[in-house]
Order: sequence, then structure tokens, then C-alpha cells
Amino acid sequence: MRNYVLKRLVIAAATLLAILLVLFLMLELMPGSPFNDEKITDAQRALLNAKYGLDQPVLARFLHYVGAMLTGDFGVSYVIQKNMPISNMLAGRLPVSIQIGLQAVVLGTAIGLLLGIVAALRRGSFADSFTTFIAVIGVSFPSYVFALGLSYFLGSKYKLFPILYTTSKPLISTVLPTIALSMFTIATVARFARSEMVDVLASDYLLLSESKGVGRRRLIYVHALRNALIPIITVLAPLVVGLMTGSLVIEQIFSIPGIGSLLVTAIQVNDYNVILAVTFIYSVMFIAIMLIVDILYGIIDPRIRLAKGENHG
Repeated sequence: MRNYVLKRLVIAAATLLAILLVLFLMLELMPGSPFNDEKITDAQRALLNAKYGLDQPVLARFLHYVGAMLTGDFGVSYVIQKNMPISNMLAGRLPVSIQIGLQAVVLGTAIGLLLGIVAALRRGSFADSFTTFIAVIGVSFPSYVFALGLSYFLGSKYKLFPILYTTSKPLISTVLPTIALSMFTIATVARFARSEMVDVLASDYLLLSESKGVGRRRLIYVHALRNALIPIITVLAPLVVGLMTGSLVIEQIFSIPGIGSLLVTAIQVNDYNVILAVTFIYSVMFIAIMLIVDILYGIIDPRIRLAKGENHG
């Protein structure tokens, strides 16, 4: 297991370095610069480029950036908050996005699994039809539609929750965006959980276990659910990253001071360092989640670990 994990850590580190290089080159090829103010003369723009090291060769800047980043230094903001360390900007925004994302993941996964399992056990019943309805609705409508509906009914009409995020009520302010973000996860997990559970429950080895007297509850929650989890985790992994880093539109609707809204602002004003830092954080989270999923595969089903050559690692 140790070699299995170490091999994937090396691959993850190499992938992150490649992503950082691609991001750096893409920003280099972007039109314009952080200093697009018409009032700035060419001489002043040249001084600003020299001050921030933007007049250096791309490779030299990239190596310097990687070295600084390894110490937690993402540089400073050029435009949004001039000379403000980006690590300070992220410190106040990243926890908010992660909090709402984690809440949406937990809520969506729990409800989706419950609906999917019940629907699989009671095929053809009202519960099955209800789960199918929820899955269709959750996949068909984008999260911002649910956000607007929740804002109107629960926020404006019945005034149960605040419409806009407020630091005085940080927990209750996240209820509506959490529900809105979790709808797609609920629908996706419910659909896959039902499908996988139906297949597993009809498999020969499960029927054999049942004939040998294995209890119904143990049969479902130990044997069937464990085998159904692998494809569900595969589907859930990319969703987790999107939810943890926050939806750009959801953060705009509820005025959430997260990294999604920061990225939108940075792109609008060409704040290169902020764009690079936020997109790199997205990449780190995605690769970290996929790494965790890969390790979970080996824990849930050791055959996968062996098939990937742990003994030869």
C-alpha cells in the first residue's frame, strides 16, 4: 500500500508542476497587461514592469515563482488590492468557499445515497418514481436557478434565511447557497446509487450470500453498498472539487466573499498573480481529491490496487 501511495504522490506532484507551467505560459500569451490604465505613460509602465519583475524572461520568472510558491508566497496583487500579499487575500476567502462546498458535498451525498438505496430496494414504488423525478430536476436545472428560487421563496417571501451573505450570521447565511449547490450532487449520486445498487443486488454472488443465510441488513449495507460505492466515488470526485472551491455564479448571487468571485474580478482586471494563484489552488484541490479517490479505490477493493501494479511499484 505504501508504494501504491508514493507512486501516486510523485505523479500528482509532476502533474501540478506541468499545470503551473501551462498556466504561466497562458497568462504570458494573454492580451493586455495588469497596467492598462490609459493615464500611465510607457515609461511608467516600464518602471512598473521592472518593479514587479515582469520584464524578466519567462523561464526566469517561472522558476522564481515556483521557488516562492513552495514557501507559501504567491506574490502580490497588481490591481485589486495593490501590493497586498495574495496569501492574505486568500486567507479570508478560501475558508468560506471550502465551508460552503463541504456542506454541499455532505448534504448532497447523504441525501443522494439515501434516495438511491431506497429507490433500489423499492423498485417501481413511489420512492423510486420520486428519486427519478429528483434526479431529472437536479440534472436539468443549473444551480443558479435553484439559487434564485430559494432566494425568492425562503429568503424574500418567507424571510427564513438571509438572501445575501453576512459576516454577522456566517452559518445561517450559507444555508441557501449550500442547498442550491447540493442539488446537482443529490441528483447525480441518487441516480448512480440506484443504478449500481440494482445491479449489485441482482448479482450472483449476492444471491448466493443470501441463500447462505446472510442477514438482509448486512447483505445491503456491507456487501451491496461497498461494491456500489466505487463508481459512485468516481462520479463524485470531480463534483467535490467544484463544490469545495465554490460556484462562480452562486457566489455572485449570494454576494459570498469566496475565491470564485475573486477569480472573476482578477480576470476582468488582468491581475495575473491572483489569476495564477486561484487557478493553481483549483488544480491542487482537484488533484488532491483524485489522489484520495485513487487511494480509496485500493482500500475499498484491493483488487484495483493489485491490478495497478502495487507489487511492482
